[in-house]
Amino acid sequence: MDNNTGNGTNYILAIESSCDETAASVVRNGREVLSNVIASQIALHTLYGGVVPEIASRKHIEKINQVIQEALREAGVTLKDITAIAVTYGPGLVGALLVGVSAAKAISFATGIPLVGVHHINGHISANYIEHQDLQPPFVCMVASGGHSHLVIVEDYGVYRLVGRTRDDAAGEAFDKVARAIGLGYPGGPKIDRLAREGNPDAIPFPRAKVAENEYDFSFSGLKSAVLNYLNSCEMKGEPVCQADVAASFQRAVIDVCVEHSMAAVREFGFDRFAIAGGVASNSALRAAFEEACARQGVKFYRPSPVFCTDNAAMIGVAGYYEYLRGVRHGYDLNAVPNLNL
Repeated sequence: MDNNTGNGTNYILAIESSCDETAASVVRNGREVLSNVIASQIALHTLYGGVVPEIASRKHIEKINQVIQEALREAGVTLKDITAIAVTYGPGLVGALLVGVSAAKAISFATGIPLVGVHHINGHISANYIEHQDLQPPFVCMVASGGHSHLVIVEDYGVYRLVGRTRDDAAGEAFDKVARAIGLGYPGGPKIDRLAREGNPDAIPFPRAKVAENEYDFSFSGLKSAVLNYLNSCEMKGEPVCQADVAASFQRAVIDVCVEHSMAAVREFGFDRFAIAGGVASNSALRAAFEEACARQGVKFYRPSPVFCTDNAAMIGVAGYYEYLRGVRHGYDLNAVPNLNL
């Protein structure tokens, strides 16, 4: 039976465990975050130069109950107050996803609270609603994360039209691989962001790829290869490598493509609102470039705070609230779907 507090207030308990953050949150009426608890595994995975799926799954199992209890305590509510349980069921690492999905199903089964499965990318896009009370669909959104580079038309809450996607490496994946190549280690995105501030973004003319069949699609594998070839060439010639220049030039190439494609979509589809989402959306240079581009085009620019760009449960709670209002309910056969399409 659907729970509510009887006064039109909906409390969503949200769980996120798609990669290496174990997170839980309580969100009220889709816009107000009452708690947002995140147990990060970054320090652990840094030892291995990237996320180790088996280790991530084991850590989720250790942390999931503590994180959920802390989210409820911090929000000042109990399970009796919760209207629905929202949980990320894909895409992501299958073992990691299963921990969150299993916990959500167990709580739902024990309490009778409705279960709402949420697409991880729906969560990232919905993060924009947390701090921007005026933002409502429709608008264009660029999702840039470790696994995705999507250009999306947000037609309604939870209703999306995908107009562009990556053909190979996602933007965040390219950041991590390039960071590793120039000796920065994991996680690559924040380290390149910091180092690039000391470099010259015009020092090395790295390529900006275009996909012939769809002007809104992305391709970053050629850029990554160009960086590797540059580094190998310098090594073979005995020439010194300026890490900061490589980082700045690579970052500029990624940003140029993201901004160009996004602004072209805004123009073609006639929207006056544009948002960014995903882990790469916390990149300071990317945010600044989009702010400038949107100002030039007279488009209102929205972006979540960095804490809501990276994986968190608050964004899943927001998405889950709107899915709940749309009548979405899942049964106890809900499963993890690592390659779930938007």
